[in-house]
Amino acid sequence: MSLTGLFLTLFLVVHLTGNIQLLFDDGGEAFNKYADFMGSNPLIQTIAIGNFFFIIVHFIDGILLTLRNRKARPVAYASTNKSSTWFSRNMLIFGAVIFVFILVHLSNFWYVSKFGSIETIKYGSTEVKNIYALAHAKFSNIIYVALYVGSMLFVAFHLWHGFQSAFQTIGLAHEKYTPIIKSAGYGLTILVCLGFAAIPLLIYFKILF
Repeated sequence: MSLTGLFLTLFLVVHLTGNIQLLFDDGGEAFNKYADFMGSNPLIQTIAIGNFFFIIVHFIDGILLTLRNRKARPVAYASTNKSSTWFSRNMLIFGAVIFVFILVHLSNFWYVSKFGSIETIKYGSTEVKNIYALAHAKFSNIIYVALYVGSMLFVAFHLWHGFQSAFQTIGLAHEKYTPIIKSAGYGLTILVCLGFAAIPLLIYFKILF
């Protein structure tokens, strides 16, 4: 659970770095070339398959851990365990919402880019799919923008607790370093989730770099 979570956190950082190119005012050249490279490079595609696998494993493992904990304590505590946080007690709910969002997001972007009919665009002698236009079309819909931004709140809650919890689970808990890890996790959560939320909002309101 911890290892897949840390891998997926790394994926979020890389994914955000690529998506920022959607804001470049270059007609989509930088992003489309990036998307073409990511979609055609054998190594990247292998990693992408592994990423899908880790998402499924992470979600299923979360369900199994929750069921095991409930089985170990079939009768609820009379009072809430103060050693646990509200985030930790609701991680499965956050994870379920995020999993549904991932499915919706994949159907709108990954599936369409792979199997849908998308116009191509040429940059010099290079012809690539215009994923930039697809993204801007999706983010011109306020409903999808609201869904995307709202989902980032759930990602933030999940990542906020999960990051420092992952290090603790794999045995890297120390009174000296745990506060640093927590602070790094909070900073990473704010940076990643605000970044992802800002992209559709900036596109919707046509505020481009």
